[in-house]
Amino acid sequence: MLVKQNVSAYIYSPIRFDKTQKCCDWDEKPHGGNDLMTKKFPDTFLWGCATSAYQIEGAPFADGKGASIWDRFVNTPGLVNNGDTGHIACDHYNRFREDVALMKQLGMQAYRFSLSWARILPNGIGEVNPLGVKFYSDLIDECLRNDIEPIVTLYHWDMPAALDDLGGWLNRDCANWFAEYAEVVFKAYDGRVKKWATLNEPWVVTDGGYLHGALAPGHRNKYEAPIASHNIMRAHGAAVKVYRRVGKHEIGLVVNIEPKYPASDKAEDLAATKRAHAYMNEQYLHPAMLGHYPAEMTDIFDDAWPVWPQEDYDLICQKIDFLGVNYYTRSVTRYEPYANSDVTEVVGGVAFHKAPSWPLRATRVIQRGATYTETGWEVFEQGLFDTLNWVKNTYGDIPLYITENGAAFFDPPRANAGRVRDPLRTDYLQRHLTAISNAIAAGVNVKGYMVWSFMDNLEWSLGFSKRFGIVHVDFETLERTPKDSARYYSKVIATNGEVLSEPL
Repeated sequence: MLVKQNVSAYIYSPIRFDKTQKCCDWDEKPHGGNDLMTKKFPDTFLWGCATSAYQIEGAPFADGKGASIWDRFVNTPGLVNNGDTGHIACDHYNRFREDVALMKQLGMQAYRFSLSWARILPNGIGEVNPLGVKFYSDLIDECLRNDIEPIVTLYHWDMPAALDDLGGWLNRDCANWFAEYAEVVFKAYDGRVKKWATLNEPWVVTDGGYLHGALAPGHRNKYEAPIASHNIMRAHGAAVKVYRRVGKHEIGLVVNIEPKYPASDKAEDLAATKRAHAYMNEQYLHPAMLGHYPAEMTDIFDDAWPVWPQEDYDLICQKIDFLGVNYYTRSVTRYEPYANSDVTEVVGGVAFHKAPSWPLRATRVIQRGATYTETGWEVFEQGLFDTLNWVKNTYGDIPLYITENGAAFFDPPRANAGRVRDPLRTDYLQRHLTAISNAIAAGVNVKGYMVWSFMDNLEWSLGFSKRFGIVHVDFETLERTPKDSARYYSKVIATNGEVLSEPL
């Protein structure tokens, strides 16, 4: 039995797995969809956009930068769609001033970006590259000159290759490496930067990089994944400890959360949903916020799940000032025995990519009649409302930022007479911003929103085939053109959300 698309129907959120309850205890009216409860966001709400270093910067070896694992990954034949690389990407390294000027034109109040670790420390540790430090210093200053708050992420998936040669996230010394890097940049930029994030989406780092091999460094090993996950969280804790010593403002963690809804009330589907939820949503938040892992991890990894010393939990569980939530879609989940290879499911003549069920024994159920993005993700804004409430109910009233939210839909390679029409993306933004507004009205402490992404970029192993940007990039000329979604988002910012209640 598939979960109905009507969000007021009986569905199951990660808040509870009791089939006698409606989603999140609401009996009559769904609060996450387009039924807007409030017309304005708080006056202090922060509106912005987000990018990551490898996806936009280009200049992979300019001015003393060292190689990263992604520089290696894209140069390995067969790993990236169409052989695309980030050698040029959006050329943000050379065009950051015009990009910041465009952000200003659109009304952005904040710009969340990541630092390239290897641009700062070419070998990951040791000698600091002054030209790398200067690049980000200039970028930060350019943001501030344009009244845009810089929000800096230390790690968005691009470990220096020199450290990967030493074992990368499998080496326990990585916590010390990361702390050394963090101290360098905190001392260089803190004060001008008042909001820091240690990691972006540690789940993706380890699931894609160490379990299924779809992302750098491209490993596929059940025994490595838990070690990498644990060590990257140790690195998070070590960086927060450094910040408490040398920093003066705020530091947090960014995770991707995908709420899981069971496909039926069968016991095997409920168990599969709990495993999937623990693996993706609790594996990183539980140790960071509660000081322990979810019990399901031993069921998922069996003999590959180690016993960790208490001192590791003490390091990981550092007090953070905010939590960044990246939300794109939900997963309707059913039990499926081990499947070691990627598969597709054809619905209505359309092939949907499905991740392998190994080792979760769980898979995603395609929802007939739903809208899906170019990446095969269902558009389901109720899931964002459910997610924000789950975070509050599980981990307390910590300040939350939506640090990524957006969608890849088809856009032409070139703008048509200076315009790119993207009604599906605009609709996606309206739906999800409405869900956030409703979550705030329900008492969730959401402080800001960063659309993903400011501009089209290299979508990792998918290359340039998927466009998430609200600004179109012609990858031949590198010309930037704001899409209709950018103009809509600009109006949202200018009115602090009032236009959400207007029809598109």
